[in-house]
Amino acid sequence: MNIEEKIEHATKLWTGLNREIEKRIIGQKEVIKRIVVTLLCEGHSIITGVPGLAKTRMIKTLSEILDLDFSRIQFTPDLMPSDIIGTEILDTDEKGRRFFRFVKGPVFANFILADEINRTPPKTQSALLEAMQERRVTVQGKTYELPRPFTVIATQNPIEQEGTYPLPEAQLDRFMLEIVIDYPDFDDEIKVVELTTQVEEKDIHRIVKKEDIVAYQKLVLSMPVGRHVTEYAVNIARETRPLYSHIKEVKDYVLYGAGPRASQYLILASKALALLYGKPVATTKEVNEIAYDVLRHRLILNYRAEAEGIKKEDIISKVLEYVQRKV
Repeated sequence: MNIEEKIEHATKLWTGLNREIEKRIIGQKEVIKRIVVTLLCEGHSIITGVPGLAKTRMIKTLSEILDLDFSRIQFTPDLMPSDIIGTEILDTDEKGRRFFRFVKGPVFANFILADEINRTPPKTQSALLEAMQERRVTVQGKTYELPRPFTVIATQNPIEQEGTYPLPEAQLDRFMLEIVIDYPDFDDEIKVVELTTQVEEKDIHRIVKKEDIVAYQKLVLSMPVGRHVTEYAVNIARETRPLYSHIKEVKDYVLYGAGPRASQYLILASKALALLYGKPVATTKEVNEIAYDVLRHRLILNYRAEAEGIKKEDIISKVLEYVQRKV
């Protein structure tokens, strides 16, 4: 297939995925889209939202539709690194000789749900983050490759902070997107109640193979981007940095802005969005659409912003307004 046929096929896949996931998940289409973007970019994302909004159900359903091995890791204060990556155990072969055998942990899957990642200490958090960065783990000097595709979706509860260990900003920066999930509207909540109080659950169908996902990830990387779009994305990231910004609100309220990873992820995520929309190239429209999710967890506001009720979204809006006028 040529690139136009591949893009058309990807768009049909997106349509089919929506059709299948609607059998079990009501609404939250924008959240689902961003999870799929994360997967297409072979990145990792954080979902921030209160309990009970079907985060686990959503990711598990997606893994079934996309034929991906799913693994859920419930992060608790007593979770150890070996509970994530695995451990070596002493075993005996058929001749009675003893040897160490590596037992893989739950991180050896395609689609990982790191549930409430901020409830476990930094040492355990870092075990997962190393796997995310290197896509392999090392135990007793031996390296084990993780399966491909490999994507981690972590969750955080924004309203309950007692007994948590928030991720340091340097570790947060490794996540491609921070996806905010909110309550469904009234009509959708009615449908949720009706759907989840029935005896039977609708069957869903796999619409793609793992190999196809890997091929789509390569397709995203190969999609061209105009120089003006790249400059647009870089300008957005740079305008969040107080030292370089021309925006008063950034200088007044931002302590630290987004680093170079933000520029990279703005372009990468925009290309994935363009692929879902059936477009051969990404434009500034896709950059604007994904900007809040890329930048949200990368901005550190100062005490003055907190005192005056300034939100990160307010700053991002000002940045986008300024860069759009500048173009």
